[in-house]
Amino acid sequence: MRIAGKLVTWKDDRGFGFIAPDGGGDELFVHIKSFVHRSRRPAELDVVTFEQSVGPDGRGQATRVVFEGEPLVKPTLIPIQIVIAISFLLALAALTIDGKLPFYVAGLYATMSVIAFIAYWMDKVAAIHRRSRTPENTLLYLGVIGGWPGALIAQQVFRHKTVKQSFQAGFWVSVVVNCCVLIFLASPALRAYIRSLV
Repeated sequence: MRIAGKLVTWKDDRGFGFIAPDGGGDELFVHIKSFVHRSRRPAELDVVTFEQSVGPDGRGQATRVVFEGEPLVKPTLIPIQIVIAISFLLALAALTIDGKLPFYVAGLYATMSVIAFIAYWMDKVAAIHRRSRTPENTLLYLGVIGGWPGALIAQQVFRHKTVKQSFQAGFWVSVVVNCCVLIFLASPALRAYIRSLV
């Protein structure tokens, strides 16, 4: 049975807090891992629904927690970010096969995407275990030099760096910069036109 309640205490740096059930009773312990979707960081006074269980210490705890208005089971649609990344890589492969791009360009994107994917995974693991993190500038740089499709997929797979707006703004700027450079390199007519303006 699902219960409604309010997050009355939340220690974000430690990833846990306490929920007060709407019907009264003892406050229940809740850990960040108990949130089903983790679409954002919890905050005090968030209204939630949850299931109740008994923790290892014999006290009540909240499990399968979702924010008010959030479905318990998310639709199994592929996130648009992953669709964008895969579509870009397929288009890149088609242009390479068609002879409009050299093979090393596709190889560069594939290699950098794998490296970026691994870098995001390692940073996520470091965040969970409170170890030394990968600088955000490094993650953004990997996107600029061709790793952004892998980075975009990793962000969705690991739910990492998707909420921080300043990082997302920088990330999408890196994607635009990378795509502009690619278009420039792939278009002799555009290069000739730009040279004519100089």
